[in-house]
Amino acid sequence: MAGETKKVVLVGTGMVGMSFAYAALNQGVCNELVLVDINKERAVGEAMDLNHGLAFARSNMKIYAGEYSDCKNADIVIIAAGVAQKDGETRLDLLNRNTEVFRSVVTPIVKSGFDGIFLVATNPVDIMTRVTYELSRFGASRVIGSGTTLDTARLRYLLGDYMLVDPKSIHAYVIGEHGDSEFVPFSQALLGTKSILSIVEENPMLYSMEKLVSIEEQVRTAAYKIIAAKRATYYGIGMALTRIVKAILDDENSILTCSAKLSGEYGFRDVFIGVPSIIGRNGIKQVVELSLTDEEKAKFTRSAQILQDSFSGLVMN
Repeated sequence: MAGETKKVVLVGTGMVGMSFAYAALNQGVCNELVLVDINKERAVGEAMDLNHGLAFARSNMKIYAGEYSDCKNADIVIIAAGVAQKDGETRLDLLNRNTEVFRSVVTPIVKSGFDGIFLVATNPVDIMTRVTYELSRFGASRVIGSGTTLDTARLRYLLGDYMLVDPKSIHAYVIGEHGDSEFVPFSQALLGTKSILSIVEENPMLYSMEKLVSIEEQVRTAAYKIIAAKRATYYGIGMALTRIVKAILDDENSILTCSAKLSGEYGFRDVFIGVPSIIGRNGIKQVVELSLTDEEKAKFTRSAQILQDSFSGLVMN
């Protein structure tokens, strides 16, 4: 890390990026935040707007519009730049359009001398994280995608609401592609320390597998419904990014379902995909491999293969 100053550079001041910036300011996760955007005037305006709320913030923070050169001594660079997902468009449809955007972003960041951690939010996030990895030539532990962190939060909220418990007491994950092939390995889902599947089986008058399947589908389609209603999603992912940044800067070694590069886990290599991972000061410390059932392994294989096939069509030179 770059010393005691917790410096974050945000590339892209659209709704996702600024939702992160607003959450980061309110939670005091860093003490220096630089906003970079192709529209420099917008970055200046966003920095002014945030600074005007500093008197009400929980801690002080230096916030300003900057350039790629400001990445040199940053701890984390968040990439939230890219074209927006359209109503009815899948995340994978965004691939080719956003890959060109990343070519113009990652290269000057690396040339600045940046030696921290990349955190990618742009969709399709698993593939864009791999694109960042290929363009930057950074070690895999220092290139992280937001993955299924938000999907997992959505899952825990819905399960908590269904089972009438605090979502923080739900220990369940959404894994795989942050997209249509993601799934919930319910064999690993716990309420406290007890299997949710066992609870459902023991209380058929209260709970059902049909409802769990419905909740999984609600999680999978949540983004589409939000986009149809308000054209974009941003608050949830902004808070998810803030959570990941906090885990890194505070060296928490917390388990979050980020997009990480597999090195043999689940039978795959090189693919970046949403999996539970230990996140700390140096990025991804370890991928935590879950003990999946045969059916869940098949779902994961399908999801990973979709990402492999999608990336294989790109020319990374």
